[in-house]
Amino acid sequence: MIDLRRDGDVYVLRFDDGENRFSPDFLSAVEGALDTVEKNEGPGALITTGTGKFYSNGLDLDWLGAHRDEFEPYLGRIHALYARLLELPMPTVAALNGHAFAGGGMLALAHDFAVMRTDRGYFCLPEVDLGMTFTPGMNALIDARLPKRTAHEAMVTGRRYNADQAMAAGIVQRTADEAGVLPAALELAGSLAGKDGRVVGGIRADLFRPALEALRGPALG
Repeated sequence: MIDLRRDGDVYVLRFDDGENRFSPDFLSAVEGALDTVEKNEGPGALITTGTGKFYSNGLDLDWLGAHRDEFEPYLGRIHALYARLLELPMPTVAALNGHAFAGGGMLALAHDFAVMRTDRGYFCLPEVDLGMTFTPGMNALIDARLPKRTAHEAMVTGRRYNADQAMAAGIVQRTADEAGVLPAALELAGSLAGKDGRVVGGIRADLFRPALEALRGPALG
């Protein structure tokens, strides 16, 4: 389901569960990996990436359909994952090997930087086309991490951004072909790994305090 390895000072957390939707088991696996990462001492950085054509398609709608009574605590758990990444005591890079949709796109936004594959995959917040609004925590995360005009367009239209469009819109910071996505992310993460992780986490905690407060507040407002 996931694989955590270390390449020099950089932890690489690879999602390997099909569309990498946020099932409870998937969330537990990611949380356990972050437990390991947070024990790091000395230089360190984190990359998350997926496999095949998916980075992550976000919420597990099939699981939700069978567990409607658990909707709010499930959302709270996802919010907590976003908040944890925002405060993680080391630099973070999302290596978007493929589609980053909905909650998966927001997961990418919870990282410091993102590298996106040029030849396949889209970044998309399709909630408007799914008949869904955004939770207060999700709204706050998107607002904190995207330029205002981009956030408005992405949320209201459900636009699918390819890598070049995502770069121009300020969603990602680098692009690369399929073979180059992870190496580019490793280069970027490695260049940042020597930063004091506690300071990095503290800066983010102050910079994104309103988003963190919303993510830790009631999941449904």
